[in-house]
Amino acid sequence: MTGGIIVALVPLAIAAISLAGAWLTFEKANRAGWKAIIPIYNLYVMLKIGDNEWWWLLVLIVPIVQLYATYKILGGVSKAFGKGTGFALGMTFLTFIFFPLLGFGDARYQSGSESRGATGGV
Repeated sequence: MTGGIIVALVPLAIAAISLAGAWLTFEKANRAGWKAIIPIYNLYVMLKIGDNEWWWLLVLIVPIVQLYATYKILGGVSKAFGKGTGFALGMTFLTFIFFPLLGFGDARYQSGSESRGATGGV
């Protein structure tokens, strides 16, 4: 019985830590933390944080291409915090690890595309 409780609590703990990391990441980017918990709207806010266009949300509907769209969205977020391509890949494939690293870490939000160079994202 105790093993079943532990098996049930581990995913909940991972989800709570990931959510807290996303909440803190949003707050670091001068957005309300509660926006991190609203499905779809949180993606729209991440687009704004990463200085991407809104229509990337529509690309998420297309199978297979949605993988690149996810990378584009989360890559923009990682660039907005001064992180590189490796961190963007980590956010894409291991979100539950990399959002807490971003939220609880010492990364600072660098607002505007002028602070990230001429490419404006990924």
